[in-house]
Formats: sequence, C-alpha cells, structure tokens
Amino acid sequence: MRIRLVAATATAAGTLAVLAAVPAHATEYQSALKIKGVQYDAPGRDSNSCATGNTDEEYLTLKNYSSRTTVNLKGYVVKDKAGNKFTFTRNHYLQPGDYVKLRGGRGTDSDARNVVYRNNCNFMWNNDKDTIYVYKPSGSGADSHAYTKSGNDGDGNGYITFHG
Repeated sequence: MRIRLVAATATAAGTLAVLAAVPAHATEYQSALKIKGVQYDAPGRDSNSCATGNTDEEYLTLKNYSSRTTVNLKGYVVKDKAGNKFTFTRNHYLQPGDYVKLRGGRGTDSDARNVVYRNNCNFMWNNDKDTIYVYKPSGSGADSHAYTKSGNDGDGNGYITFHG
C-alpha cells in the first residue's frame, strides 16, 4: 500500500482510516521485491541435522510484484532480527509475478523449481516471533516484516502471508 499516494488523494478522515489499517510492524519500501510469506515454523519436531532434519521445510517466499521489471536477486540480503543473514551470491532472475522460496538446509538451487537453499542447516526464523529484513544490493531496504506466532498466525500452521 502506498500511503503517500492514498493520503494525497483522500480526505482527512479517509487518510486516518487508511493509516490505521496499515500494520504497525510493516515497513513499506519502493521495491518490486517483497516478502510474500514465511514458513517460520517447519512442520514436525525441529531438527537442524543436515542428514535427517527439517530445516528445508522452513522457508521465506520472495516475490517480484512488478508488472514489467525482472529482478536479479544477486546481491540481495535477507536477515533476521538477531543478525543471521543470507546473501544471494549468484544470478537468480525473477520475472514479473515470479517468486522464489529461500529454504534452509542443503539442496540444489533451481530456477525451474523456484528454490534457493541457504546451505545452512540451522533454523533462521524464530518460532515465537522475529523480524525479517530484505535489503537491495545497494544496501537500501526492500521490505521488512515483524511477526509473532500469537498475533499473526491465526490458524497456527507456522505460515504467515504478508503480501498476497
């Protein structure tokens, strides 16, 4: 939601209603790349064993919300509140409307399957609450969202949608 555009065209009362509807934990940036959602709590009992664990079931979905611009993920950085981070070091192109799942664990990155692995078998997202930050290669913000299990995951399935 672009608050500046809405505020410029809305009445004073309408502007207050729009501002109240924006979640306090979200920061809106001018970026085509946004966090679509996060599977912050992998199904099953958490195990960060590379051989038998389920860290690959924890993932962040990033989507290119542009209608005409391709986004190259090389140089983008994803971080959590504690400072754990992942940097996309290879070219990975997202066409308009395309998405990628950034998964924990180890695996083979695939444009065809829309997946990139962190090649780290430790969980990145906390199961109770965390903040997700996405930075452009320039270092400026692309998107960020804070969540709490009790406040954002109404059905308790460990998945939260931010941008539908």
